[in-house]
Amino acid sequence: MKVAVVGATGMVGEVMLRVLEERNFPVTELLLVASERSVGKKLTYKNNEYTIIGLADAVAAKPQIAIFSAGGDTSIEWAPKFAEVGTTVVDNSSAWRMDPTKKLVVPEINASELTKEDKIIANPNCSTIQMVMALAPLHKEYKMKRVIVSTYQSVSGTGVKAVKQLENEIAGIEGEMAYPYPIGRNALPHCDVFMENGYTKEEMKLAREPQKIFNDKTFSVSATAVRIPTAGGHSESVNVEFEDDFNLADVRKMLHETPGVVVQDNTDTNTYPMPIYAHDKDDVFVGRIRRDETQPNTLNMWVVSDNLRKGAATNTIQIAEYLIENDLV
Repeated sequence: MKVAVVGATGMVGEVMLRVLEERNFPVTELLLVASERSVGKKLTYKNNEYTIIGLADAVAAKPQIAIFSAGGDTSIEWAPKFAEVGTTVVDNSSAWRMDPTKKLVVPEINASELTKEDKIIANPNCSTIQMVMALAPLHKEYKMKRVIVSTYQSVSGTGVKAVKQLENEIAGIEGEMAYPYPIGRNALPHCDVFMENGYTKEEMKLAREPQKIFNDKTFSVSATAVRIPTAGGHSESVNVEFEDDFNLADVRKMLHETPGVVVQDNTDTNTYPMPIYAHDKDDVFVGRIRRDETQPNTLNMWVVSDNLRKGAATNTIQIAEYLIENDLV
């Protein structure tokens, strides 16, 4: 399998290479692709050194799969060029997510919708992925009406510059700012840019993407997204109202039996999900599972995942694995 990793030098790109190696992805030829300023640099994969190439050279090489994590503008310009030469693109940017002609995929939920004709496949937003992983089995059983989610998102979701800002602030060093305010000892209710409706782009992704993934507009999602001073891992407080009532023991059992979900829910032993525990893991962790006592048929839970892994790199690679396993490339 000839595979291109586009955006190989970025934060998610580096994790993609690590995940490809860990999962022993069937790579026979690897193309590491980045912007012009990185062309000619070297990266190591499985103890072999590779030279970074440009996008035009990567298209000319006609890989079977191209895994993109290079930003929306790059995806809009270059994903169709790869698709034209027969490459299947799995894109981690927001460029194609809400395009009605493109599938938005979390493999455990809706990979069965994919066909050979899908040449550009969108990877959902990191905070969406972990939320729908926890909601999917419950929606199937009890049917969601409304979800209210508040996120507590790590600086790694913004990128290298934001991680450096937090490190500088902890060390007491003045440096370049990724945010309009300090992030250390602070919380910014400001993930991505503000839109005309007063919500941020991140909040609207959380509102719209789940409906597309579940192919269901009968439920609604209202979100508030907050950036907090953790280096990695996103956390979410999720309140979900169902059509039907539920039993808490059944909810825990259902989540426990869901592939990719780990239940950590024992208040007697202070067992609950935390970013520090989710770090470098591919699972979505769910805890603090309890009934909302103010509203019928309503559940509260706390959902945590590594935003660079299941929230980005791992989900992308799982899509590519599904394509190979089902002879779709």
